Amino acid sequence: MIQLGALGLWGTLAAAAGNHPAAPTAGAAAAVAEAPATPELVVDLDDQMTDAEVDSFAHRYKAHLQQYSRFSRQDHLFRLQPEAGNKSPGAAQLTALLAALRSDPHVEAADFTLTYQIPETAPTALTRPSDEALPVALTQGAPRPQDDDQRGRFVPNDPKYRYQWHLDQIRMPQAWTYNRGEGVVVAVVDTGVTPVEDLQGTELVPGWNFVDDTPDARDDHGHGTHVAGTIAQTTHNGVGVAGVAYQAKIMPIKVLSGSGSGSVTGIAQGIRWAANHGAKVINMSLGGPYNSQVLAKAVKYAHDKGVVVVCAAGNDWRGKVSFPAANLGAIAVAATQYDEATTFYSNWGKEITIAAPGGNTRLDQNNDGLPDGVLQNTVTPGNISKQDYLLFMGTSMASPHIAGVAALLVSQGVRNPEQVAQLLQKTARRPAQYRGKHDSHYGAGIADAAAAVAAAHQMLVAEASRPGHAQLRPLTDDSCRCGAW
Repeated sequence: MIQLGALGLWGTLAAAAGNHPAAPTAGAAAAVAEAPATPELVVDLDDQMTDAEVDSFAHRYKAHLQQYSRFSRQDHLFRLQPEAGNKSPGAAQLTALLAALRSDPHVEAADFTLTYQIPETAPTALTRPSDEALPVALTQGAPRPQDDDQRGRFVPNDPKYRYQWHLDQIRMPQAWTYNRGEGVVVAVVDTGVTPVEDLQGTELVPGWNFVDDTPDARDDHGHGTHVAGTIAQTTHNGVGVAGVAYQAKIMPIKVLSGSGSGSVTGIAQGIRWAANHGAKVINMSLGGPYNSQVLAKAVKYAHDKGVVVVCAAGNDWRGKVSFPAANLGAIAVAATQYDEATTFYSNWGKEITIAAPGGNTRLDQNNDGLPDGVLQNTVTPGNISKQDYLLFMGTSMASPHIAGVAALLVSQGVRNPEQVAQLLQKTARRPAQYRGKHDSHYGAGIADAAAAVAAAHQMLVAEASRPGHAQLRPLTDDSCRCGAW
């Protein structure tokens, strides 16, 4: 998002970061020298190791393996802190220890502990607090009239849907006539999710709070609930606003505190937990400039289990995509505004997969009387006892649009994350601002939900007609106006 997490989060080093499996560079060692008095490493051990082998490993390295949550033993993901001696380990010792860990066959990934935080507090942030959490001050008025062509569009009766230009940009009214994401579990790895008034009709499945290590994953910030609303806000209920895949289920995975920060250890555990508990799509509107082996391994773990991983590209308008969006197995999402140009804050680079609306609250290009942000129902930042319909902007807001469309495709029967990504890219449309054969600001282009679900249907029909495949059952939904594709 942008003030509450325009991408979501901007990464800073709590200790130091190495970008690759090799030993850290001199620059990384210099960063370690500025670390806290008792810096920590994070280590992801071979899942096949027994408890006795894990204890022996810690003894061999003269280190304490600290559990970040009650699932640390199960995931073999630990904080590793050298045993205290006469003085705290310096940069050279930590760098040597990290190099040794990365070369150990029992270690799948190791890194210095990273802390990610909201982008507004980062030196490179291009947004201001005044850009974010803007309330909709206008009265609700009458619902937007239904489209004359009932076969080709479904327009929900949510009174504030009229201000959700971002759903029209990805052609949701056309897509809704075909699919609404029924039954797909989407994990929101973020600040938590609170069931605000316009999420009352959306099913929230059990999640986990990796900040406090409890099952209570409610939002104490506002960012996660807003993201969840874009994915699956209760829709066509005569209240509030609409969401992309509004018959999907939301799994709240809280990895960020009320201040908007969280450790790479908790984020990695959140990804694994979601993948192990039924999530088919994961949205991460968070990130940072440094690659983490541990987080990259978690993304790969989810992807290899058949989970679609969608991430925000970052918000400091530079030619480098943030992590984990830049990791293999992630769908990296850039942000557009109302006129379909990419926004002033959206990062770009060869890793960009696709673009979606992130909004720009500094403009009112459609002259509807409101800033052109992404509108959803969430708890009020700074006073979570209240809730409101708020406009946010950022790649944090673009990412859940793609997570929602991914849920539509999974609901249709597309189970392979690579196929989901390919369908999104194949059907993306190129706006007038698109440059060349491949524009690294847009990736494949702006997502087209209607074209994506139509292409998925055609693909599944073709697959079902091949010998040895069961015939595809006709899709029916008495509650929708199904158009001809």
